[in-house]
Amino acid sequence: MKKFFNLYYDGFRNMKLGKVLWLLIFIKLFIMFAILKVFFFKDFLSEKFDNDKEKSEYILKELTKF
Repeated sequence: MKKFFNLYYDGFRNMKLGKVLWLLIFIKLFIMFAILKVFFFKDFLSEKFDNDKEKSEYILKELTKF
């Protein structure tokens, strides 16, 4: 396990362009999941249903509709 960790640790440590690309990937994921979710995606199930049982029945009905 230690050899496996050291392989990836050394690989990431010696990267130059890869570090920048990974940083861009993490920034993009943060924007998609943190910022856009807050402003554009409502909690549809909580607005429409009162409890977890009703939510799960709705999801099951929608998934098995076809």
